[in-house]
Amino acid sequence: MIKDPVLSSDQAKSLKGQNKKLLNELGKDHRLMDQKFHHFHDEVFKEMDCLDCANCCKTTSPIFLQEDIDRIAAYLNVKSGPFIVKYLEMDEEGDFVLKTAPCSFLNADNTCAVYNVRPEACREYPHTNRKNMHEIIDLTLENTVVCPAVNEIVKRIKSSF
Repeated sequence: MIKDPVLSSDQAKSLKGQNKKLLNELGKDHRLMDQKFHHFHDEVFKEMDCLDCANCCKTTSPIFLQEDIDRIAAYLNVKSGPFIVKYLEMDEEGDFVLKTAPCSFLNADNTCAVYNVRPEACREYPHTNRKNMHEIIDLTLENTVVCPAVNEIVKRIKSSF
């Protein structure tokens, strides 16, 4: 298992075409796809600790829903407007995302300063244990490049056939 995010990312990039083909084929059987992802998600996360990596927090931004903004702003004891101005910008798809990477709330020890009120996208990341994985094949492929755990899950799925 490659736990180093740079090495994992390089591997995932080199396998992206193969992985896309695999996931598209697997996505034809929605139930099997979910079973495979859930099984290997549980297996991989017994071996990996996100706090050792935090590459998602260092390199990408979650989408901030209005509920996320309101909740985090209240936690920080600021109004939503100033929170948006200080931390967020709107991306090309009209979603609020962080202005900077790494995440403004990432602590030096890879913990999150707003963990208890973090955005929904952070709570659900890397999305490999959700239902209907066939709906997020493209996102999962992108996440193989960001998250060593997702890369490993896809590798184990591939090896299981």
